[in-house]
Amino acid sequence: MRLLEALKSKVLTADGAMGTLLYSYGLDNCHEEMNLVKPDVIEKIHREYIAAGADVIQTNTYGANAIKLARYGLESKVVEINAAAIAIAKNAVSNGNQFIVGSIGGIRGVRKSDSTLEEILASVRVQAEVLINGGLDGLLLETYYDFEELSETIKMLRIITDIPIIAQVSMHEPGVLQNGLRLNAALNELESIGADVVGVNCRLGPYHTIQAFEGVELPENAYLSAYPNASLLDIEDGRVIYESEVDYFARASVQLRNQGVRLIGGCCGTTPKHIESVKKKLEKLKPVESKETKLQQEIFIQDPEPRKLEPLHEKAKRERSIIVELDTPRHLEIDPFVEGAKALYDEGADIIMMADNSLASPRISNIAMGSILKLQHGIRTMPHITCRDRNLIGLQSHLMGLNALGLHDILAVTGDPTKVGDFPGATSVYDVSSMELISLIKQLNEGISFSGKTLRKKANFSVAAAFNPNVRVIDRAVSRLEKKIEHGADYFISQPVYSKEKIVEIYEATKHIEAPIYIGIMPLTSFRSAEFLHHEVPGIKLSDEVLERMKACEGDKIREAQEGVAIAKELLDTAVQHFNGIYLITPFLRYDLTIQLMQYIKQLDEQNKGVKVNV
Repeated sequence: MRLLEALKSKVLTADGAMGTLLYSYGLDNCHEEMNLVKPDVIEKIHREYIAAGADVIQTNTYGANAIKLARYGLESKVVEINAAAIAIAKNAVSNGNQFIVGSIGGIRGVRKSDSTLEEILASVRVQAEVLINGGLDGLLLETYYDFEELSETIKMLRIITDIPIIAQVSMHEPGVLQNGLRLNAALNELESIGADVVGVNCRLGPYHTIQAFEGVELPENAYLSAYPNASLLDIEDGRVIYESEVDYFARASVQLRNQGVRLIGGCCGTTPKHIESVKKKLEKLKPVESKETKLQQEIFIQDPEPRKLEPLHEKAKRERSIIVELDTPRHLEIDPFVEGAKALYDEGADIIMMADNSLASPRISNIAMGSILKLQHGIRTMPHITCRDRNLIGLQSHLMGLNALGLHDILAVTGDPTKVGDFPGATSVYDVSSMELISLIKQLNEGISFSGKTLRKKANFSVAAAFNPNVRVIDRAVSRLEKKIEHGADYFISQPVYSKEKIVEIYEATKHIEAPIYIGIMPLTSFRSAEFLHHEVPGIKLSDEVLERMKACEGDKIREAQEGVAIAKELLDTAVQHFNGIYLITPFLRYDLTIQLMQYIKQLDEQNKGVKVNV
C-alpha cells in the first residue's frame, strides 16, 4: 500500500512510453518479447525514466497476455515474459525508491468478436497472477476503450488480490467513452468496484486530456491519474510520429494537477525528456484537495417529426409483409432498374431492398439509388450495409447520410470478401463484424456516435440482420441469430431456401424467437444459374430435386424460367404457412418473375383467410 500512502500527500510523476523508444531503436516486433531477448535494452529504458525523475515505472508487459502474444506465436511464454519483466524493473530500481506497477493492456477496441469476454478474463488472469506474485506495488490497467472489459477485469482482480489497482480508460473524444458514458460517471463506477486510482491514458494529447478532466469530480476514495500522449499522432514517410515540445507537455501536467490529478505520466510519443520536464514542474506542487467542476452539457434536439412509417418487423409480427430485392445496375443505365422498382412497389412490395456490391463486384451506390427511388418516386427502400468496403469513419458517415435522407431501413451484413469479386486484389476493411455494426447502429439510435460523442439527434434505424439456414447443423446458425439479437437486430432476412423440408426445419428451430424472420425465395432462371448458385455462391444450397428439375429444362430458356417460378411457388406454399415475412430475390432484373410470385402470395393469402399462420 506504499503507493497509495504516497499519493495522499504528493503528486507523483510516472514514466513515459516504452514502445516509442523501442520503435526508435528499430525494434518494431513484439515489444514484450524484448524482456527475453534484449533485457538490457528494457532495463536501460527504465533507468532513463528513473534518471529523469519518475516516481513510478511500469513493467514492459502491456501486451503480455496469451491473446496478444498469440499474434507472434508466443502464447506459451506468458509466465516467462512477465516474470522477466518484473526482474528487469526491480533491477532498474535497486538503488532507488521508485514504485513499480505491473502493466496490463486492454484487448478490445470497437471490434469485439475476435475474443469473448470470458476468454479475455481468463487470459488476463494468468498474466495478473504472475504480476501479483512478483511483489509489485500495484497493477496498471491501461488503454481500455471497452468499459465492460475494464469493469469486469477489475471485478475479477479484486477477487484474487487487494494490491492497488490503477484503472485507466481511453477516449476517442474528450470527456466521453466509446459507449457514450461520460468520463466522470465512468471513473465513479471504476472507483465503486474497487479501483484505487482512476484516470485516462493514450489516444488524446495534453490539450484534450485537460479538457476531459474539467468535467471530472475528485473521487471520494480514490485518486486521479493521467498519461496523455505527447500530441495527436501524425504520419511521416509511413511512420507514426508525435509532435510535442517538452515544455508544452510539462506545462500541461501542471494544468492536469490543477484538475486534481495526482499521478501524471506519459503515453505514446513521450520520452525521458518529457518526464524530466514534468518532474521539474510538479516536484514542489501539493495535490489539489478541492476543485470546481465544469458541467459538460450535451446539446440534444428531439426530432419534431417522428417517423411515420411503421417498422417492417412490427408489421411482420401480425400480417403478411414482403421484401423484394432488386440489385442496382453494374453500369450507368438506370432506367430499367427504376422501372422494375416502380413495378414491384406498385404490385405491393413493402420495401425494395438493394445489396451493397454483392459478391464484391461494384454496382451503382445503393444510397444513391435509394435516394432516387424515395425522393422521385415515393418508394420505400432498404440498402444493405457491409463491413467490407468502409472503415469506421466511412461507416458512420454513410449511416449519418442515410438517416439524413430518411432511409431508415437497413440490413447490416459482413460482406463477401473482395477475392470473390471483380477486384480480387482490393482491400477488405472489416474494422468490425456485422454483429458489432448492428450494435453501433443502435448506438446511433441513442444519439451517440461510434466514438461516444453526441450526435445532437437520435438516428431512427430499423436494423435487419442476415440469417443463413443452409447449414448442416441449424442449431449453430440459430445460436448466431440469437447473438445478433443480443447486439440489437430487430429482425432477420434469410438466404434463399430451396427445400420445403428446410423451411419447416427453420420454423421448428426458430419458433421460440420473437424477432420476425423473412424467408428468402429466389426463382431460378436456368440450369446454369442453378449450378452456379449451388456450387459457387456462399450460403446457398439447392436440393438434388431442384437441380434435377432445372436440368430437365436445360437449353429451353422459357421452360427453365417457368420451372424456376413453379419451384418457387411450391416453396411459397410452405413458407406462407409458417412465416409472415417473405423475402423475394429478383434474379438478373427479371422482376416479371418476382411479380408472378407476389401475385401468387396474394392468391394464397386469399385462400388461407382465417387460417392462422404459424408465427
